[in-house]
Amino acid sequence: MIRILAASLLVAVSVPAFAQVPAQTTPVRVRGTVEKIDNSVLTVKARDGKLLGIRLADNYAVNGVAKAKLEDVAAGKFIGVTTLGERNGELIALEVHIFPENMRGTGEGHYDWDLKPDSKMTNANVADVVSIGRDRVLTVQYKGGEKKVRVPDTASIVTFAPAERRELTRGAHIFCIAQRHPDGTLTAARVNVGLKGIVPPM
Repeated sequence: MIRILAASLLVAVSVPAFAQVPAQTTPVRVRGTVEKIDNSVLTVKARDGKLLGIRLADNYAVNGVAKAKLEDVAAGKFIGVTTLGERNGELIALEVHIFPENMRGTGEGHYDWDLKPDSKMTNANVADVVSIGRDRVLTVQYKGGEKKVRVPDTASIVTFAPAERRELTRGAHIFCIAQRHPDGTLTAARVNVGLKGIVPPM
């Protein structure tokens, strides 16, 4: 009788616990322009022309993406660098994103990226900056690794700035990492929007 009761209690506890396991989601990088926002659903026209509906969290945040200068990429800054290929052991930067201190550690590491075929993303701390002609060669360090990155003067340099939700107007360029749920719906808690017509180079 005791064993039966114990087994029954185990089942009673296990079923609700199993039911509370969250469904698996898949991150999806969304790039495009705002079509509209209605009842917390952001409709984006993606690069391939498809319309995507993204349900935003009640407390969703908006990050502004503003233009910066190569000179702003200094030692001690936490940055994200999108690179394509390498030369003489140096990754070649397409763009640099300068993070504010409150975003330090965001996406830290070196990994594949999908801006272009074979592109990479490295989010790391700038340990050293060397000027070579009009280029900069950065030594960036992240947990478990270090890379040399050459930033040509043709690379896009941007920084993040606080932005209001009203910046999400029709035609505004955005980038966000949404979560795709098993039923196909997309959700997001944060949206990056280009300020003054900038296209977030991510």
